[in-house]
Amino acid sequence: MHLRSFRTLLKSRRLWVWEICGAIIYAVPVAIRLATGSVVLPVLSLVATPWVGYYIPPNIVEKILVNAFFPGGAGAVAGEIFFSSAKSKVLVGREKYVARLYGAWSETAVWSLIQLTGGLLYIAGPWGGNLFEYPTVYPLNFLLASLSIFTPTVIGFLRNKMANAHHRSNR
Repeated sequence: MHLRSFRTLLKSRRLWVWEICGAIIYAVPVAIRLATGSVVLPVLSLVATPWVGYYIPPNIVEKILVNAFFPGGAGAVAGEIFFSSAKSKVLVGREKYVARLYGAWSETAVWSLIQLTGGLLYIAGPWGGNLFEYPTVYPLNFLLASLSIFTPTVIGFLRNKMANAHHRSNR
């Protein structure tokens, strides 16, 4: 049963749209940092905060925006697809959001392992510091993953509003 659900997950176009778009959204700030050689991002540096005990980084606004899509949002979609297939029904209400939470936490756990591996290897960025996050930030990542279970709902709502506005403008 779970093998079939996993196959369904991997065949899902929706999953790959979320994974690829989420990874691109995640990669944009990384690419900017690598290109400029600075940790500070041009626009988001206007709302930078100081480190809060190594648990909350100065790029908190960027972190919230990015983690809403990857790994949290993409993982939420993966969890919904997987459990929907496992139960052979469309999930609604609490059941849907619990499935999304499992997915978001699972993908965040995998991504945290990748971050930890990179951090232990100490791959230096052009600014001299480690390219990967400090492990003390991982709890924040799981908190943001918990909130990202709503991202697919918000994106779907906005998509429907834009589609309706487009249809009305073409009349």
